[in-house]
Amino acid sequence: MTESNDKPLVRILHLEDSRVDHALVKFALQRSQMACELTLVESMAEFQEAIEGGAFDVVLADYHLPGFTGLDAWEVAREKLPDTPFVILSGAIGEAAAVEVIHQGVSDYLLKDDMNRLSHVIDRAMEVSNTRRAKAHADAELAESRKRLAELAEHLQKTIEQERADISREIHDDIGGALAAVKLDLAWVSRRAADEDMRSHVATALEMLQHALEASQRIMMNLRPPILDQGLVAAVQWLALSFERRSGVRTLVRRSADSMNLSRDVQLVAYRTAQEALTNVFKHAKATAVEIDLSDREGVLTVEITDNGRGMDSQARQKSQSFGLLGLRERAAKVDGWLDVSSSPRGTSVILSVPLQSSVDPDSLNQKNKGSHDQSDFV
Repeated sequence: MTESNDKPLVRILHLEDSRVDHALVKFALQRSQMACELTLVESMAEFQEAIEGGAFDVVLADYHLPGFTGLDAWEVAREKLPDTPFVILSGAIGEAAAVEVIHQGVSDYLLKDDMNRLSHVIDRAMEVSNTRRAKAHADAELAESRKRLAELAEHLQKTIEQERADISREIHDDIGGALAAVKLDLAWVSRRAADEDMRSHVATALEMLQHALEASQRIMMNLRPPILDQGLVAAVQWLALSFERRSGVRTLVRRSADSMNLSRDVQLVAYRTAQEALTNVFKHAKATAVEIDLSDREGVLTVEITDNGRGMDSQARQKSQSFGLLGLRERAAKVDGWLDVSSSPRGTSVILSVPLQSSVDPDSLNQKNKGSHDQSDFV
């Protein structure tokens, strides 16, 4: 067939055991002025050889063929040419068979009595196939983009944690050390000062210096709490105690055990989740009570922070600048966990769940199970 000047050449593989029907297909495509290259094969062996050695834009196949059916050919084509449209062209396929071929994934089917629609069916099948390929390509690009964003988020989180650790260390080594030295000198001056006014000013300075020391300690602990070295339970208990002292909100910590054998990454994710949730309670919830539940039962670490505040509306949770929750979800995903947030006018619940198959030491777990469970601390 000749190629049209304004239409691309369509390469068609025609599986048909009747030369007469092949000629009718060729004539129908000529009448529709479709620029095409038609290749005829009559047996399964020829069909397999053709799809192995050639590139085709569409496959036309009769349904009833000697020793096999069009669906058998479709199974072969789906493996070798998964993105190529496959159209059943048959004289009498039957309604049940027609439903089956579409259910199996065949692009379309057409009765030979309706040959004048052949070019339209081919065009539509190719258009659908091109759309699917474009979608698959877009999905692959989107997945790659999400992967790169996740890698960037992980890199940023690691950088932030490292910077926090560096700043915490500098506060401890430089600022904390300097303040402690000044405090000692002021105490020395206070002991030797004869003037009552001077001793009063030194006492005031010592009091302010003590506030500065406590503030530096608090900042250092928030940046990189050394108490994490004692385990997640101890760190969360300290976090809850600090939160209650600062906010006046009654805080209860429940835990399934006194210690949990967790990887460093999981501990940090759980701690930051609790920290961010308590920060949100302090800023927005107007709560009077908070409960924190820690559990590592059934191979899953669960950290649930629940308050009795005014809750969050759905728009607040989904707004573009809700980077706190977004960051927590990214953190959870990096340790194969997930984060759920539920809220109502009666309060908000933030739940972190992390599978622990790779984090729990069986020996430590057995020893831990001998201890007490469902313990609670009012902090």
